[in-house]
Amino acid sequence: MQLTEIRVAGFGGQGVIMCASVIGRAASIVEDGFATMTQNFGPEARGGACSAQLVLSPEPILYPYIEQPDLMVLSSQEAFVKFAKDIKPGGTLIIEQDLVRVGEIDASDVKVYGIPSTRIAEELGKRMVQNIVMTGFFGAVTGLIKRESLWKAVEDTIPAASVELNRKAFDAGYEYGLQHLESGAIELDEEDPASICEQE
Repeated sequence: MQLTEIRVAGFGGQGVIMCASVIGRAASIVEDGFATMTQNFGPEARGGACSAQLVLSPEPILYPYIEQPDLMVLSSQEAFVKFAKDIKPGGTLIIEQDLVRVGEIDASDVKVYGIPSTRIAEELGKRMVQNIVMTGFFGAVTGLIKRESLWKAVEDTIPAASVELNRKAFDAGYEYGLQHLESGAIELDEEDPASICEQE
């Protein structure tokens, strides 16, 4: 693992902070790296926006704040409008494709991967596990953290009674991500933002 800056953002109730926490836990506690996390809440904490910043590194981290994220996980349109402009050229943007419409991105060579994580969670019977679906998807498309390391971090975080459901959610997101890698990142059409659901 190399030094990686990540922003995870969405609105309150989407489990944004838990998603970020699981990624950080997997990278540090499970895989013996280093991670820092800072978080911000807006009025979204009651339905408004919230975000978390992660720095992952194989070495001790001297500065815990991100400057130009390598990776972003954005689960709301507000989060996209606010943060997408800051992504590093050549970075990776992961979106909730049913909730985010992507137009032009300032940075060049950004790879965009979308997943209908909320819809997948609803099909599993619990909308609230959409963040675990997204966590699995993140693992597959980035390859940053081993699959079972991410799952171990999820398992260590959730109540024992919900392990089976969360495993299904995690695996659904991961497998969806593997399919995306085969078909390629999303092709952005600036004339029709709704084309975010179409792949190359």
